[in-house]
Amino acid sequence: MPGLFAEVREGDQVWRGAAGVADVTTGRPVTADLRHRVGSITKTFTAAAVLQQVEGGQIALDAPIGRYLPNLVPGERGDAITVRMLINHTSGLAEYLPYAYPSLKGLPAVADTGPQSLDDHRFTPFDPVELIEWGVSAPAVGTPGGTPGVYSNTNYLLLGELLAQVTGTTAEQYITDHVIKRAGLQASELPTGPYIDGPHSQLYEAWFGMIDPPRDYSVYDMSWVTSAASLISTLADLNRFYGLLLAGEIVSPASLAQMQRTVPVISQEGKTIEYGLGLYPMESPGKATFWGHGGTVWGGGALAMTRADGLRQMAVAVNLQRWNTLDSSGMPQPHAIDGALATLYDVAMYG
Repeated sequence: MPGLFAEVREGDQVWRGAAGVADVTTGRPVTADLRHRVGSITKTFTAAAVLQQVEGGQIALDAPIGRYLPNLVPGERGDAITVRMLINHTSGLAEYLPYAYPSLKGLPAVADTGPQSLDDHRFTPFDPVELIEWGVSAPAVGTPGGTPGVYSNTNYLLLGELLAQVTGTTAEQYITDHVIKRAGLQASELPTGPYIDGPHSQLYEAWFGMIDPPRDYSVYDMSWVTSAASLISTLADLNRFYGLLLAGEIVSPASLAQMQRTVPVISQEGKTIEYGLGLYPMESPGKATFWGHGGTVWGGGALAMTRADGLRQMAVAVNLQRWNTLDSSGMPQPHAIDGALATLYDVAMYG
């Protein structure tokens, strides 16, 4: 792991730590205030924006998506899939990534994939409607509302189109004005270009040992994930956002209660997790429950978790992804980094 940085808060106390380098060529160190691509943490922001529109009466949480976007999810599926099912990944819609990135066609069997497409599409301006069409036209991965759901970025690109439809502006602009600015976040943005402005780390992708040495993908057009995973933020901003969200200041307490209603969902790593509306819990037996989200992009990852009472928070960022190599059966092998991160999370959350 080239570099890792974290911020932990308890009440008025703040701890920030950083280790390693932000650039393996120059040796520039990571610091805890760097801006970072935080991947699917974006989903909490998008879900909060949709719930604001539910509160205002512009969207009905259990209405069929076909009511709003009949051209994107037509026919019986448009009638059967609700807005809630998109937010909690129980729509049954497939992931579009293997179609946008042909070398990933073997997913979820990572041994049958290759990293070539990552370079091919570094500067590709994807059209979200085309990405959605790939996901909608792919074989369904479940029945609408059925559990366990299957995690799919297609759901959140559709939510971005839904926001645009009902607000009359882009999802990025609405989320900026009504979630990012409402939370007073000074260093967070949904980018329009491939660059990260301001101090940041390089982002190193290993793709399960198939890219050796790992390659820097910090410069990347994020139109491949937009409202699903494109957010740039800082650890301080993430802790501020989740603290306000859990305090009922981004959405109403009633909407927050909806966000914390979970269903079983199969993650992209193939694990069954409990997932709410853009939030999921982390808990240890007999210990307090934390709520938040994790995320990855090519080369970067982050996790942000806030205790249910809002009094303790953790945000962690790393600048290497898919460090596990594969065993003879094509499954990712355990790695010391996994155990080190789990220990860090446990200490950060529980002391």
